[in-house]
Amino acid sequence: MNNFIFENTTKVYFGKGCVKEYLACLTKNYGDTVMLCYGEGSVRKNGIYDEVVSILREAGKNIIEFSGIMPNPTYEKVLEGRKLARANQADMILGIGGGSVMDCCKAISLAAVNDGDIWERFWERPGIIECEPLPFGAIVTAAGSGSEMNGRAVLTNEKLQLKIGRDYPKCSPRFALMDPVYTYSVPNNQMISGGLGIFFNIMEIYFSGPDEDNVSDNIAEALMGSVIRNLRAAVLNPKDYRARSNLMWNGAMAKNGIIRLGKCIDTQCSYKGDQTGICIACNSSEDIPAYFRGIYQERPVKFRRFALHVWGISPEGKTEEEIAFAGIDALEKFISEMRRNLS
Repeated sequence: MNNFIFENTTKVYFGKGCVKEYLACLTKNYGDTVMLCYGEGSVRKNGIYDEVVSILREAGKNIIEFSGIMPNPTYEKVLEGRKLARANQADMILGIGGGSVMDCCKAISLAAVNDGDIWERFWERPGIIECEPLPFGAIVTAAGSGSEMNGRAVLTNEKLQLKIGRDYPKCSPRFALMDPVYTYSVPNNQMISGGLGIFFNIMEIYFSGPDEDNVSDNIAEALMGSVIRNLRAAVLNPKDYRARSNLMWNGAMAKNGIIRLGKCIDTQCSYKGDQTGICIACNSSEDIPAYFRGIYQERPVKFRRFALHVWGISPEGKTEEEIAFAGIDALEKFISEMRRNLS
């Protein structure tokens, strides 16, 4: 393994009932005014909003609402959030949702304490954060992005027609509340695309070097196997708690930095760019197996390992190339299987 330094500052509270049990305690040290951020209204329909607001009010919090955060949050939405946070002297940000809500909250937490054009300072090019962003806590309602355990935020600048992601550890959530029951109301299409997204996030890191035996790849293989099993189970029964809890933690593990340790992350096997508007799981996932067949010879050892350890391909009677291609075939069948369940 290559040298590395690792730190993850997000404290995770995971499991059924964790919001009811811990939210009031977690917010008590951050002042009286909470800026409550969420998306386009689903949390109001499924009861999560009412539960969170009730807890905050009982704790004596002044709630400032910021709603309408869209998929692929825009820079304009971040500036709107900054204005609201400053006008109401918000003491902390609490985001309820999936990756888009969390990404927007991270950017607002940074924008609230910085004047000027934060796109130019922190997204157009990597910047240096010399201040403390507004404290941000996350209540996760969808498995997929893993944004709850890192400082990465992807923003869209509609004026410049750019979509760029930056990772600033200081913007990481102070805490993440992860109740798998909150994911039950996620539509089937979103659950499947989120599950495939988790798998592809892991796979992208896995296929980066080094190719020799290393702990990070061992963990990645276990995670990919878990996604395969549990996504299938969740498709059959969307309220399978074991499946939904495993998928939720798979998503966090895919992006919390653990499986990147000792790796040389490159773009050779990358098929998902922050500067495109493509939803990989719904639109272009079918292209991945063909792409892998084209680059197989660049990483034959890793593709063989992928076939054996992730898909359980038997090596008996097969050449090295046949083993690798059997693994890619299994991937293709899994993607097709999941896409057939998209309504």
